Amino acid sequence: MNKKIASYEPLIIEAGLAERNYWVDIWKYRELFFVLAWRDIVVRYKQTFIGLAWAIIQPLSTMLVFVVIFGRMAKFPSDGNIPYAILVFVGLLPWQLFSTALIGASGSLIGNANLINKVYFPRLIVPAAAVVVALVDFLINFIILVVLMVWYQILPGWQILTLPLFVVMALLATLGPGLLITALNVKFRDFRYIIPFIVQFGLYVSPVGFSSSVVPDSWRLIYSINPVVSVIDGFRWAILGGQAQLYMPGFLLGWCVILFFLFLGLRQFRKMERSFADLI
Repeated sequence: MNKKIASYEPLIIEAGLAERNYWVDIWKYRELFFVLAWRDIVVRYKQTFIGLAWAIIQPLSTMLVFVVIFGRMAKFPSDGNIPYAILVFVGLLPWQLFSTALIGASGSLIGNANLINKVYFPRLIVPAAAVVVALVDFLINFIILVVLMVWYQILPGWQILTLPLFVVMALLATLGPGLLITALNVKFRDFRYIIPFIVQFGLYVSPVGFSSSVVPDSWRLIYSINPVVSVIDGFRWAILGGQAQLYMPGFLLGWCVILFFLFLGLRQFRKMERSFADLI
């Protein structure tokens, strides 16, 4: 009697193999990324009016507050002939993208504790998927900006073609600190109280409600250590064209800071990743 002999692929046990295959595993688990991202979007917007309404009301109300405080009371200048409301709202676009993504990523591992405890997958997928919700809010805010620009009869220049570059820049600026905070948040739960303070403090020290051109030239480069400054300036240059100038030394410094925090965040995240299941 003939016996069927099943053939199996050889199992290779090699030191460091899992580490080298980590980034390949991220691509293999891309469907899980889309599932988690879609779940977060559905939870936020499906069968709820508050989710969509809040995405519209929050930036508009913040814009009105900044216009009154910085534009009317402090009388800060705008860039060129741009209405102050447009200047503020363009600054709010990347800031809302940054802050929403940071908050979502920082608590993503804790929120998916059951999934992390049961199956293996690259944990980097979880905070990355949480950032997608911020992109949806960004698209809603961008539509509002288009309506405002039509109302004020402002037409963007050729620089608008570079806007995707600055969107990527904003996401990278978020991912580095987000990975660092979410990793530390697993081990030290007190970090969740620090995040709202960081977001609130960053809103006022970043040039959201005013143009970064009001900063004295002697302090401009030091001010650009805040990576969000370069992101906001880039958005204004891309959307408002020649009306807003891009401070190139600060822009290059901002990229350096973003890449540094991205390296630091990835390094700390990967260092603590093996202990996530035990700590959660």
